[in-house]
Formats: sequence, C-alpha cells, structure tokens
Amino acid sequence: MIVVGVDAHKKTHTLVAVDPLGRRLDQLTVAATTAGHQQACEWMQQFGQVLVAVEDCRHLTRRFEVDLLTARHCVVRVHTRLMAGARRSARERGKSDPIDAEAVARVALREPDLPKACLDGPARDAKLIVDHRRRLVRHRTATANKLRWFLHEIDPELPVPSRGLRRLCVFDSLEATLAGRTGVLIEITLDLIRECRRLTERINALEGQLRREVRQLAPALLAVPGCGVPGAAAILGETAGAARFKSKDAFAHFNGTAPIPVWSSNKVRVRLNRGGNRTINNALHMIAVTQVRGDGEGAAYYAKQIAAGKTVKEALRLLKRRISDRVFRALLADESAQRVQVQPVTGVVELAA
Repeated sequence: MIVVGVDAHKKTHTLVAVDPLGRRLDQLTVAATTAGHQQACEWMQQFGQVLVAVEDCRHLTRRFEVDLLTARHCVVRVHTRLMAGARRSARERGKSDPIDAEAVARVALREPDLPKACLDGPARDAKLIVDHRRRLVRHRTATANKLRWFLHEIDPELPVPSRGLRRLCVFDSLEATLAGRTGVLIEITLDLIRECRRLTERINALEGQLRREVRQLAPALLAVPGCGVPGAAAILGETAGAARFKSKDAFAHFNGTAPIPVWSSNKVRVRLNRGGNRTINNALHMIAVTQVRGDGEGAAYYAKQIAAGKTVKEALRLLKRRISDRVFRALLADESAQRVQVQPVTGVVELAA
C-alpha cells in the first residue's frame, strides 16, 4: 500500500507519497484550507487506496483529519520523536517540509501499531470542558490571592475562611461588610469580589455539565473507588478511546504508570517513567491517594506493599499501576456499552396479546 506522509503547519500542509519500500513517488504542498484539503484528496486518488500518516500535532491537523476521514481515508498519527529518528537515518541531510513528510511516511511503514485517528465524539467535548474549567480555576485562584491581600489591607481582622473565596455566601458577606465604604481600594476590592463570583458561578455550571455527561458516558469509570467526576472527565477526554490501545500495558505506558526498562546483562532494572500523559497520571494519583485514605481494596494493597518493605512512594506507584489497569477495563466496558446503545434494533417481532 502507498503511504502518504503529512507535515502540517498553520498555513500549509506538505504531502509526500512513498511506495512500500520507502521510495518517494511524488509530493504536494497545499493550503491549510478546505479547498486545499480537497486538492490533497484529489491528488491522492492517483495512488488508489492509501494510508495517510500525519504528525501528531492535533491543533494543526484536526481539521485536515476530519476531511480525510470524511473522504474515507485511513489516517494514523505519528509521534514527533519517531519521525525525528527516521529523519536522522535518511540519506538526504537537512530539514524541510518534504523531508519531514517523508520521515512521517517511513515511520508509518516501519511501525504497524500506530494510533488511528477517528472523528471526534463526546469524549472530546468532555476534554474541552475540563480544559476550560481548569483555566477558569487558575484565573480564580490568581484573582482570589490578590483579593486576600486587599482584604487584609482594609481590615486585618476581617474573617475570610480558608478556601472561602469560592463560596457564594462568603462573597455576599464580604460585599455586605464593604457596603457604604468609599475609596479606590474599596472599588477595586469589590470588582475582584464580583470577578470571583462570576468565575465561581461559571465553574459550578461547568461541573454540573460535566457531571451529567460523565454519568452518561462512563458509569463504570465512576464506579472505580476514589474516582470523582473531574478525574473521570479528564481520563475520558485524554484517553480518546481505550479501544485504540492493544493492551492494559500499552495504556499504562501512555499514562506514565509503567516503568521504563534500563537494564543490561542479567540484572533486570527499571526506572520511573516521568513521561506519558501527565493529566491522566495526575488523575490516577488522586484516585490512589483517595483509596489509601479509605479502608477498601486499595488501602489493603498499599498496606501490603508497605509491609513487604516498599517505601511510601514505591507503594503508591504500584497502586497507581493497579488502578490504571482497573480504569482501562472500566473504559472498555463503557465504550462497549455505548456501542450497544447506538446499534439499531432489527428483527424485532411484536406478539399480539
């Protein structure tokens, strides 16, 4: 099969077609527009059925991937570290868009299990909401920190509860306390209180929206002990389909809970994986900490590892890997249930009473 490698940029996409032996057949540069995408699809028709490999930069390639999938092309994603190695091993020296596109295509020839692109579904909606909520929370934290200093300047004895600048009743109390006072400091403080209130109301609304979507999309994931709605939504959005991983080990490598082998000769050694998807890794860490504080299966496993001589960090890492496997099974179960729900019911015969 002919493989077409794509090097994507904001304004242009460069395509290079290679044969099964990796020899360049043709190349094309198109504009990163709908018309350019159509031109690329028409250009690829000369090769018949092709495999399209794109560099995994979804902020640049998402729209192009949608147009390719709509045209019924098979699209795989190539991580940048893989194409860098292919470019270094090529006979042509240097770096250019055609060289990068050819490296992407050759990686697709060499690697049989690259992740396949698919049309976005509800999981991406959850990811967008989680990311937007995270930005709003950071903005509220910065605003609340500034507000605390102004409140301290106005009245050092003014009672402001810990973590209170995220509760609407606290905002009402502060506005009532500052009512009737004048001055630039008071005006700015009231503006900050209103900003915190606005952000809190929007964050609460997003949490409610997430709660409704996650309960519908991932009931098995929510059933994992210690997994709340924000963590489940983050895992669901960042995973983007558990079925694309060939095993629980591949999923653990993706989220950074699988160790990296660093051994030679007869002594097997591994080191901590500091890569992987850190958003999922953080969600798994919060689940593990929650389980350790309880008295369930996770706490018993953690205590068993501590009794076996593991350190606190080592025991927590082992628990995170165990939770990763549990989460992977839950994601597969949820996806299977979703597929069953969308399948049309055929061959149903109604019986008369």
